[in-house]
Amino acid sequence: MTWPALHISRSIRRSPREVVAFAGDPAQLPRWAAGLSSGIRLVDDRWLAESPMGDIEVAFVGPVAAGVLDHDVTLPGGVVVHNPLRVLRNDEGSEVVFTLYRREGVGDAEFADDAAAIEADLESLRAIMEA
Repeated sequence: MTWPALHISRSIRRSPREVVAFAGDPAQLPRWAAGLSSGIRLVDDRWLAESPMGDIEVAFVGPVAAGVLDHDVTLPGGVVVHNPLRVLRNDEGSEVVFTLYRREGVGDAEFADDAAAIEADLESLRAIMEA
């Protein structure tokens, strides 16, 4: 089975190395990724964040150094949501691409809300990196 996918991207006028160093550091998530950053903390080598459902675990599954910022989010019930995120060279800058999958049971409004939240996060990342 596969899900429909939406690729959301932002061009950033910074090198991939710089973008990866910042965006691939879980400690920096509160600065740009609103959906994953509430109360993020390192506990026993695991990055945990607060959510309305309880603590969730965020794990980059990389290889981060190669610009693969894919991350798995483990929900309180044990369900793991895989989120592809790549940093690609775009001339002298970078292209950051998030793939949003439309999983089974996700309605139009929820999918649009998810896409809007990702757009906002990528825009925050761009603004920070270009400041």
